[in-house]
Amino acid sequence: MKQGVDTQKYWEALKEVMDPEFPISVVDMGLIYNIEKNGDELHITMTYTAVSCACMEWIEQDIQNRLLQEEEVRAVHIHVVWDPPWTVDRLSPEAREKLKYWGVSSK
Repeated sequence: MKQGVDTQKYWEALKEVMDPEFPISVVDMGLIYNIEKNGDELHITMTYTAVSCACMEWIEQDIQNRLLQEEEVRAVHIHVVWDPPWTVDRLSPEAREKLKYWGVSSK
């Protein structure tokens, strides 16, 4: 996870975007790999927990909608990658605690 000084606010903004299956942010789920800012455009590199994730379009739309609320952002480009693959090791400590609370293993 790469967090540049000029992108920190976007990482924080994406903490408001929840995974539809669990009320855990896409950041805490470890789905966001990188955010790059190029002028008024953001380039998001992300993945999903599985290739067959049924919520891909919803999540991407939620990401775009949230980031476009930032005054200086005019476009959001999402690049989905499968390498490196997502694993539970990418979960934040907060996400692990929430999953534990719901009785879901994150080991």
